[in-house]
Amino acid sequence: MKTECIADAIKLEGKIYPCTVSLAMDLIGGKWKAVILYHLKDGEKRYHELRKAVPYITEMTLSLQLKQLEKDGLVGRQVYGEKPPVKVIYSLTGFGKTFLPVLDTITTWGNQIASEKGEFVTSAR
Repeated sequence: MKTECIADAIKLEGKIYPCTVSLAMDLIGGKWKAVILYHLKDGEKRYHELRKAVPYITEMTLSLQLKQLEKDGLVGRQVYGEKPPVKVIYSLTGFGKTFLPVLDTITTWGNQIASEKGEFVTSAR
C-alpha cells in the first residue's frame, strides 16, 4: 500500500487533506510560492531584492505569499531595528530547505520544457 493511502485523510494544523499531494501543494502550490522559494535557495534576501528578482509579481501578492510561506514554516523573517525604516530579511528555514531537491527537479524539468518546446528570451525591462 502506498504511504499516502494508509488512511482516509491527513490532518495537519487543523486542516484535513485527502492525500499527501494535496497537503504538499497547499504549502508550495500556486503561481508564486515555488518562485519565491527558488530565489531564496541561495541565501537570504530583503523584500526589495525579492521584488526585483520577481518583477511580474505585485507587491500585495509578494507580501501575502511571504506571509503564507512564513506561517507554514518554509520561510523565516528576521526584522532588524525598531523604527522605520526597519531592515527585514527573508530566508529559507530548515523545513524550507527540505523542499530544495524538489525545487531542483522542477527547475530541471522547466529548463527541459523551455529548451524543447519554447525558447529562452531576454526581457527588455
